[in-house]
Amino acid sequence: MTMYAEVIGDPVAQSKSPSIHGFWIDRLGLQADYRSTHILEGEIESYLAERRSDTAWRGCNVTMPHKQAVMPFVDRLEPVAKQIGAVNTIYLGHDGALVGANTDQAGFLEPLREELAQQHYFRMARVIGTGGAARAIVSGMVANGFIVVLAGRNLDKARALLKKLANDGDHHAVHLAHFAEPTDFIFDDRVGCCDLVINASPLGMRGQAPLEFDWSHAPPGSIAYDIVTDPHETDFLKKAREHGHETVDGISMLIGQAAAAFTRFFGVEPPREYDGHLRERLTSSRAR
Repeated sequence: MTMYAEVIGDPVAQSKSPSIHGFWIDRLGLQADYRSTHILEGEIESYLAERRSDTAWRGCNVTMPHKQAVMPFVDRLEPVAKQIGAVNTIYLGHDGALVGANTDQAGFLEPLREELAQQHYFRMARVIGTGGAARAIVSGMVANGFIVVLAGRNLDKARALLKKLANDGDHHAVHLAHFAEPTDFIFDDRVGCCDLVINASPLGMRGQAPLEFDWSHAPPGSIAYDIVTDPHETDFLKKAREHGHETVDGISMLIGQAAAAFTRFFGVEPPREYDGHLRERLTSSRAR
């Protein structure tokens, strides 16, 4: 019997999860497989009921737009997933229960580990997006002492998200258009501060509308982070570098969150010493 895991979503063809997990499976020589399965929202309940009885199945990653839709159909949630209100990983617990987890937050924070280990006078994150990934990111930012300015197309949705995840502190919700227009705001001395500008939306993804962000809103020394992975070199990141900002691409988050899911599925740590090779594989023309 070959154990397997998979990624589900609608659409799902764009997912790089099979390339990531397949790479690690090959490196470790596991008797395992990782698949991609297109599931509509109305099929989630029957899909999970069927997989629960499949002795070879070890779990699934959940991509857009199902990260909240799957929640009623798992037996329990890990604390982080419960707090965020979104699930991107489902796996079988030792008792046979379906467990919902969220590894997006850990994956997002991983490339920021060195920066977050430093002491700062002030931390602010400008976050664009109000979907499942944005929920994980906002929660992670608040837990690490950031003031959050959250931008979305629906201002009421952005306010509700902050009320749930960031009820304490001087956080703000703004319309997406706020960051699209130039500002003449003069930033104060940012030495000793940590500023992040984060695209946590699908804007700028291949086939999606572009992300309109005017870089006059980013203080000097900001770090620009785009969770979009296709293309991995987005216009958002290109323009950030043109304005002198450091950047983090979505591949970094993608690998980090996949690593946390892989351990839950197969009970072993992925071989992270090959991250450079994996990144090359994911960013090559063949992986797109």
